Amino acid sequence: MEALEDNSLHIFRLHLSKSNKHSAQLEKMKKLANKRGIEILYHDKDKLSRISKNAKQDQGVALDIEMINLPTLNEFIKANKQYRIIALDNLTNPQNIGMIIRSCAAGNIDAVLLPLKKNSTISPLVIKASAGTLFRIPVIRTSSLKESLMTLKKYGGTVIGLDADGDISVCEMDKISKSIFVLGSESEGLSPEIAKLCDKSISIPMKRGVESLNVAVTASLIALCPKCGE
Repeated sequence: MEALEDNSLHIFRLHLSKSNKHSAQLEKMKKLANKRGIEILYHDKDKLSRISKNAKQDQGVALDIEMINLPTLNEFIKANKQYRIIALDNLTNPQNIGMIIRSCAAGNIDAVLLPLKKNSTISPLVIKASAGTLFRIPVIRTSSLKESLMTLKKYGGTVIGLDADGDISVCEMDKISKSIFVLGSESEGLSPEIAKLCDKSISIPMKRGVESLNVAVTASLIALCPKCGE
């Protein structure tokens, strides 16, 4: 419903299960789709679940949404003289990726750098976890995180790794005009080859013996930190 009400989104089709019971909300969805000229297709429950890839939670409804916020790395570099990027290194949990994207969209982040390999791909679960904000921030997809970071460094970018043993606290870091914050996997942190590319490593200060935070929480602290975005 939220997506159908957002006229900034490019929606291709509305998919409905034939087994859906009549409801005022479904009728409103169909009226919105008809008003916007969006095709409506009806399917049996199993086919709808294959389309949504989320049988337990799709509630008999799915949308095809066209993503127009997918710049190439070169397009992004040419269009932005200053930027703050969050890059993901080997994240596999779609819930975490969605929550990270949501924090980036809400905070002082200009793009998310998302490798196509080893990370969880853009999926219905990622979109759901992002609460639809995936469409509100540039997402730069790359076949090689290493090569993309090297390109950003070539054009003046500073690669900053998040590490529990980082050299300085995020609270002490000076502003950098072109910064790329790299978040490592949920279990192992930054991969060795990516850690070697980092120009700086920063940590988030902890109290009461807490060793680490969930990677999505870490992303939100970076994205919403007033000092980091000043």
